[in-house]
Amino acid sequence: MRILGIDPGLRCTGWGVIDFNQGRLQHIANGAIRPDPRASDADRLTAIYQGLSTVIADTDPDIAAIEEIFVAKSARSALRLGMARGVGILACGTAQIMISEIAARAVKKAVVGTGGASKEQVQEMVARLLQVRAENADAADALAIAIAASNDAGKPAGIAVMSAHATPDDPLSRAISQALARDDVKHRGQK
Repeated sequence: MRILGIDPGLRCTGWGVIDFNQGRLQHIANGAIRPDPRASDADRLTAIYQGLSTVIADTDPDIAAIEEIFVAKSARSALRLGMARGVGILACGTAQIMISEIAARAVKKAVVGTGGASKEQVQEMVARLLQVRAENADAADALAIAIAASNDAGKPAGIAVMSAHATPDDPLSRAISQALARDDVKHRGQK
């Protein structure tokens, strides 16, 4: 299954595409859409829509996931984030791709094992799992969203990877364990 993760933002929208097959994660592509900061909101939203539409056409995802809205520092920030999210949802809807929403804490818990993980911890775990460095922090977040969505065919409810509730039969837990074991072997060989 090919999964597109979207980390929306009016300044920078991160995106990441992974394949998840038979318990294995594979990086396909990642990047960021950075509209001109001097452009109007309408022009920025158009750039995000066009960029995501191109990503969808180029990578042909089966499903998509986007970060759920959270309480921002101000109403203005929340509104602007909501506009970028809406454009991401529109791009997926136009391409007839099912999209799910995942809370930031659920993404962190799925990828790192704790909902309180730092951005740096998420980025490091994404790099270990996929053996690739994301273009930037927003692209890493988008890859993390895609990884979290890989659990149960994009249904984020109840994600419990690497937690006390995770089972060895959980495909995402197996993929994470395999990536960590591979990484440990690689590091031991370098010493």
